[in-house]
Amino acid sequence: MDRSTIASHPHIWWSNGIFFVSIHLAALVGMYCLPPTLASWPTLALTYAMWQLAEFGITIGYHRLWSHRAFRASMGVRFVLALLGSAGFQGSIKWWCLRHRLHHRFTDDPIHDPYAATRGLLYSHMGWIFFKPTYTRMELVDRDDLDRDPVVRFQHKYYIPLALFFGFAVPPLIGALWNDALGAFVWAGLVSRLAVWHCTFFVNSLAHWDGLQPFSDENTSRGNFLLAVLTSGEGNHNFHVRLHTFRPWIHTWDPSKWVILLLHQFGLVYGLRQARDEDYKEALAYMNHKSLRGEPPKEDANEEQDSPSKSVGNAYPHWSVAATKLYVREHPERCFLSLNGWVVDVTLYLGEHPGGASLLRRYAIRLREDNEAEDQKWHDASWAFDGGLNNHSRAAVKRMKELRVAKIELPEDTGLACVKE
Repeated sequence: MDRSTIASHPHIWWSNGIFFVSIHLAALVGMYCLPPTLASWPTLALTYAMWQLAEFGITIGYHRLWSHRAFRASMGVRFVLALLGSAGFQGSIKWWCLRHRLHHRFTDDPIHDPYAATRGLLYSHMGWIFFKPTYTRMELVDRDDLDRDPVVRFQHKYYIPLALFFGFAVPPLIGALWNDALGAFVWAGLVSRLAVWHCTFFVNSLAHWDGLQPFSDENTSRGNFLLAVLTSGEGNHNFHVRLHTFRPWIHTWDPSKWVILLLHQFGLVYGLRQARDEDYKEALAYMNHKSLRGEPPKEDANEEQDSPSKSVGNAYPHWSVAATKLYVREHPERCFLSLNGWVVDVTLYLGEHPGGASLLRRYAIRLREDNEAEDQKWHDASWAFDGGLNNHSRAAVKRMKELRVAKIELPEDTGLACVKE
C-alpha cells in the first residue's frame, strides 16, 4: 500500500475519538445541569484561570520553548510549563512537538502534514484526532533536544496520571475551598478543557483559513486578531516561515510574549531568540510590492551577485572540487554544506536553524584524511534542502544565499554524493 492510500484510508483511532467525544458530552450535560447562572463567581474565575494556565503551558511551553527552541528556561520553569501543558490534554511534550515540527517541515502537504489545512477546515481543526497517525517521515524530525531534557522525559513517562490529576482532580480540590467542588469540576475541569482544545485547534484551522498574509503567501498560514485573543498570542500565524522567535510579531496582542519577558526580567528564562528586523522589513516589502503590482519583485537574475560581501566585484570565487576540499580541511572548526553547487558556511547559523544544529551537521561536508582516493565522496545536502527534509520558504532560501562562500565548478565526475536518509 502506497503512502497516498494510507493517507486517504487511515484507521480510526477509537480510544482517542471516544475520549474526545466523551469529554464534550460530559461538559454539555454538566453545563445543562449547572448553567453559568448557578455557578459561583469564584468557580467561573477558576474556570478562566485553568483555561489560561493550560493554554500558557501549550503556547509558551509546548510551542515556543520546546517545539521551536525560541528561548531557554530554568528547570523550575520547564517543570511548571510541563505540568500546565499536561492539563491541556494534548499529549506529552515529546509527542506534541514532533508532530508540530513535522507540520512545519511539510506545511499543507496532505500526506506528511499531520493536520494539513489542504484537507479541509474540519479535518485540520479536529478531524485528525479520530485517525491513527502514520507518519512516514517522522524519523527525519530532530528529537535529540527532547530526548536530552529530563523534564520532557518525566512528563512523557507519566503524562496520563499528570493530565488526569491537573486537568480533572485539581479543579474540584480548589473548588472545595468555597464548597463548590462539583461546579469546579464541571466548569474548571470539563468546560475549560474544551476551551483549551478548540482555541489551540484554531491555530491549525482558522489560522490557515481566514486572515491576513502580510509576510508570506507561500502556504495557507494567516494572521488573525481574534485568534490572538483566543490563543494567548498565537494570532500572527502568518509568520509561519520564521520559527525561532519568542514573539511572532512585535505589534500584536501576545500575552505569552509578555509572560516570557517577565520571566526573563527575573532571570528564569534566557537566550531569547527572535527574527531579525531586516527579515520582518524585507518580508513586508516583498508582500506589499506583490499586493500592489500583482507580481513579486524581480529577483537579480545573476545569483553570483546575491551578497555584496564576496571578493572583488561582488562576485563569488569559483573553486574546483579539489580547492573546496582543501578549504574545508583548513577550517575544521567550521560547518560547511554543499548545496546545488555552492559551498555554504552555516557555522554562525547553527544556533538559529529551526531544525537544530545536529541536523545541519548531519549533512555537512565531512572529509577523512585519506579522501584523495577516487571513491571518496562527501555529503551533498541539495536533496535535503530542496524538499527532501523540508519545504523551505523563500525566506529560508534568501538566508541560505547570504551564507554562500563560493561556487563549485563541477566536472562530470564530481566525487560528490547526494545523500538521502
